[in-house]
Amino acid sequence: MYQNFIPFVAILALTALACGINAPKPPTPMPEVTEDIRVEYPDSDEVILNLAFGAGELTLKPGAEVLVDGIAAYNYEEFKPQVEVAGGVVKLQVGDGDLDFIHGFNNPKNKWDLKLGGEAMNLSIDAGAYDGAFEFGGLALTRLDISDGASDVAINFSEPNPVEMSTFTYNTGASNVKITGLANANFNLFDLSAGAGDYTLDFSGDLRRDASVKIETGLSNVIIVVPAGMDAAVTVEGGLSNVNATPGWEGSGGVYRQKGEGHTLTIIVEMGAGNLTLAR
Repeated sequence: MYQNFIPFVAILALTALACGINAPKPPTPMPEVTEDIRVEYPDSDEVILNLAFGAGELTLKPGAEVLVDGIAAYNYEEFKPQVEVAGGVVKLQVGDGDLDFIHGFNNPKNKWDLKLGGEAMNLSIDAGAYDGAFEFGGLALTRLDISDGASDVAINFSEPNPVEMSTFTYNTGASNVKITGLANANFNLFDLSAGAGDYTLDFSGDLRRDASVKIETGLSNVIIVVPAGMDAAVTVEGGLSNVNATPGWEGSGGVYRQKGEGHTLTIIVEMGAGNLTLAR
């Protein structure tokens, strides 16, 4: 028995040694590079902009005369931004677009500070674990899709969206997300799917049509702010949720109402467990 076992151990040792010899060396950082990013509008009636960012710091705001204008700072050649254009679809991505590869780097720096143009577009953002600061006020967004991992994101719609947004979807992991001025987004449907974390959704702004909201979270703290005078109904479904409705909300059987004038905001909340606060 032992005669057979010893050669087997030797084979395992040689295999491990060979794997160590052939293992790729980790990338080496370089001096930080800052470069301009400028992307013209495609020649198309419909514009779709996809930002594939990965991890790092991402800042977006209005004010560009072209589709995208700004700077990128990075310390690995693999993070160099790339642009792909296919018809009306424009993709701006980190390196080859693999959003997970950045985790294998030592002290990575990856930062985009971008302005977006004012012409109508569908905007999608795909990211990993990152810090995001997005000012979308005044941008003409016909659709908005955000997908990220564990993140810390602040989004603001400081001015009304001049066009109707069909859908605003946000899929995230265990994150800290705060969105303000949501009524200004001018969406028909806002769909948030999230894991554990802290989420503040402030529906202040100009609600110019009836709108629906679906919120689905795991173990989390969710704060929903609806300004006084806005007509709203919130239905709470799911598991062990603690609901704190501040004065101005009337609740019965998992349905909470705030009476107001004008268009109606209809919200359905599905929580696995956690705390829900309805504020004004």
